[in-house]
Amino acid sequence: MLPIGTSELILIFAVVMLLFGASKLPELARSMGGSVGEFKKAQKESEQSFKEFEKSIKEPTAETPAAKTKVQETAEKLGIDIKGKTDDELLEEIQKAAEKPKEVAEP
Repeated sequence: MLPIGTSELILIFAVVMLLFGASKLPELARSMGGSVGEFKKAQKESEQSFKEFEKSIKEPTAETPAAKTKVQETAEKLGIDIKGKTDDELLEEIQKAAEKPKEVAEP
């Protein structure tokens, strides 16, 4: 950023005085101060929000037990062992079990 010297500040002040007049200068300064304050407040809030988001990404999530899928639940109901098998493998076994004719117990 370019450094602004004393002579540049005096020139800027003189132009502002000519444009807005001495009576409007305090009102202009107040509104600019309020704007700067609001900007800094919003900047701090966004930085805080970003830090919280970054923290949530870096923190390891608590490991939760894997939820059983509908396929796994169905396979268990049919008495099929589900350990170490994918859902696709379980679907094949469920289909085979469904194709088998049920044995009817004789009275």
